Amino acid sequence: MLEVVLDTETTGLSVKEGHRIVEIGCIELENLVPTKNKFHCYLNPERKVSEKAFEVHGYSDNFLSKQKKFKEIAEEFLNFINNKKLIIHNAEFDLAHLNNELEILGADKINNQIIDTLTLARDKFPGSSISLDALCRRFRIDNSKRVQHTALIDCDLLAKVYINLIDQKEPTLDFQTQEEKSQVLDKKNFLYFKKVIKPTSEELKNHKDFLKKDLKKNFFS
Repeated sequence: MLEVVLDTETTGLSVKEGHRIVEIGCIELENLVPTKNKFHCYLNPERKVSEKAFEVHGYSDNFLSKQKKFKEIAEEFLNFINNKKLIIHNAEFDLAHLNNELEILGADKINNQIIDTLTLARDKFPGSSISLDALCRRFRIDNSKRVQHTALIDCDLLAKVYINLIDQKEPTLDFQTQEEKSQVLDKKNFLYFKKVIKPTSEELKNHKDFLKKDLKKNFFS
């Protein structure tokens, strides 16, 4: 199963105010394991970056003016995400900006299956802070590199958060041999395994005999 963790940075919050995308980052996952396939680009938004957005990502107008425009990377981007589930934190924001860019080009909106990790976190931890930084702290994920918001760093962190949110802390490509692997791991690398092993009738009988004959009387009984 192929999924894409996706993040964008923009000139500001609202597309209604004419704000545009300045960075797109994507990391591909195969059965929850990051592959070597990534998509990343900075973009010339053809407008100024708001002060608040600059505080978030630090991309100056001068730097962005030298980058490609969305229309120059649109085909490559769409090919990268084609037929893949998209993992996004606060998907409404990123999709609004991406679809706005596509609308400007006269292209169709994104119709991929979407998983919004913000929604997953809200359902899992109602009433708690569910920002990406807060979730990193909750799951003990090192986010020290996130001095400012950058799309690829955020994608890397989100991929780890996503795996924790769906309770798959140890993703593997071969789920059928998971039981065999768990039995040979040493204690330091022991993988939690939920299989319940029932005692045999002989073991139950021996246990009862032990309780009657060999177990010392409880001091407090």
